[in-house]
Amino acid sequence: MNLLDGIVVLDFSQYLAGPVSALRLADLGARVIKIERPGKGDGSRRLTLSNLRVDGESTVFQCMNRNKESYAADLKNPDDLEKVRRLVQRADVMIENFRPGTMEKLGLDYDSVKQLNPGIIYGSITGYGADGPWKNKPGQDLLVQAMSGLAWLNGNRDQPPLPFGLAVIDLHTSSMFVQAILALLYQRNTTRKGGYVEISLMEAALDFQFEVLSAYLNSETPQLPARSEVHNAHAYLGAPYGIYQTKDGHLALAMGSIVELGNLLQCDELSAFSDEKSWFERRDEIKRILVRHLKTKTTREWLDMLEPADYWCAEVMDWDQALNHEGIKTLDMFQEVMRSSGAIFKTTRYPVRINGQVLKHAKGAPNVGEDTEQINRSFQIGNS
Repeated sequence: MNLLDGIVVLDFSQYLAGPVSALRLADLGARVIKIERPGKGDGSRRLTLSNLRVDGESTVFQCMNRNKESYAADLKNPDDLEKVRRLVQRADVMIENFRPGTMEKLGLDYDSVKQLNPGIIYGSITGYGADGPWKNKPGQDLLVQAMSGLAWLNGNRDQPPLPFGLAVIDLHTSSMFVQAILALLYQRNTTRKGGYVEISLMEAALDFQFEVLSAYLNSETPQLPARSEVHNAHAYLGAPYGIYQTKDGHLALAMGSIVELGNLLQCDELSAFSDEKSWFERRDEIKRILVRHLKTKTTREWLDMLEPADYWCAEVMDWDQALNHEGIKTLDMFQEVMRSSGAIFKTTRYPVRINGQVLKHAKGAPNVGEDTEQINRSFQIGNS
């Protein structure tokens, strides 16, 4: 199913937020052409997780550049730049995530590009916006987590700030960015005009925290949220919210009545907390009771008490447990793609179903410049 069939996307970006944005458009059926430096290509080709490579290529690069084509061009070379400009004339979407001013120096900023192609949807991702004191600071996920207050929300009160174990801001940025691109593509159907989408990692990081920031901003006397001393999981939520050790593993407890929880767990100490305000004001006291009590039985025993009553809880699983569970297997969330060498790469699929159908594509990530000649022929661009 190619919902964006006929849409051509030029992906000038590298590393994560930009390439993942282009990946989502490719998942929806767009033709995505990745513009890369000859030889080295996208910097994420050399960025590995646990030093892991498959078919000689970084798994980081492969998982977010599947189903794309690669066009090698030295943008500082006038001949290559002219070929790229001709591609721009035929494109529907253009994505870049260079530092502010870089594309302008190349003559590929939005004002220049819209002269070549008035209908193009031009998207720019920066770290902290095009202006301001941070505009030239490296736009990297961990740095933005640190500077936006996000890392400060994590961990217990006596612990230092803790970042997420994933590049959550890059991923949230790409989701918001793609929504705007699709909205402008829809608008273009009636106006025939293109548009300019701008987003920064910092803006996305603040949006990612909209729930807690809104609570902070609307308080009569704004106070910084206090992290729980015991099993903190959300600075603004009361007990029992958190993850607890059991006799043989861990149990996650979400929002719910403390009185009901005490009855279900046969924990008489919790009956003293009948006032709902105490569930937040005395959350650490409640959590310490739960810490002691939940260690006395196995996770399965606690689940058997809580789940029949529909109390919000879950076993904490590692990947071996999760991926082998029928609850995940039934989702059909994984796929195998093939590179031009014939090597197979295992990865996730686009996590949406359209009319009951999952969207999978068999094409793996390209080598640098793998499709340059074919693209030149396809768009009738000079000599390759």
